[in-house]
Amino acid sequence: MAQREGPERAGQGREHLTTTGEEGRFCVARCACGWRGPARRARSQARADADRHAEGG
Repeated sequence: MAQREGPERAGQGREHLTTTGEEGRFCVARCACGWRGPARRARSQARADADRHAEGG
């Protein structure tokens, strides 16, 4: 079963609410807007993907 972390980086004025979740051996970042990041082996990389997305990058 997938584990969920977050919500992360839901600072003031942001419309993107990101979370990370486990999918087997991988971690994936997702956003309330429907965006999904690539599967990563490192949680830190998935969180970095979510941060870039939330910042508009």
